[in-house]
Amino acid sequence: MSAWEPVLVLLGVVAAGVALLYGGGAWLAVVRRPLVAEPFSGGLAPREHAFSRYHARWYPITMVFLAFDMEMLFMYPWATVVVDVGTSAVVEMFLFLGILFAAVGYAWREGAFRWA
Repeated sequence: MSAWEPVLVLLGVVAAGVALLYGGGAWLAVVRRPLVAEPFSGGLAPREHAFSRYHARWYPITMVFLAFDMEMLFMYPWATVVVDVGTSAVVEMFLFLGILFAAVGYAWREGAFRWA
């Protein structure tokens, strides 16, 4: 028995498992039909297709939302250790918030939040 036989058996088992999973998925798959626009969001008829694209003016707002969302992601662990770390943690958080607000001020000055 060579040293490669267990490796080849394992590769065969993995390949058979992958083929079985793909085959089972294809066999159990639901037949796709075209989307039919039906009322949603409180029963109102949709004005546009659900896969339609957003206007480009929404992207800066989305980026600002993500920036503030990431800020909150960093503030939760900070809030748990600020008492233990002390003044340096407060200074670092205000530095972080200052950089964030400077970026928002720059975007505001450049007109990223204008709708027209």
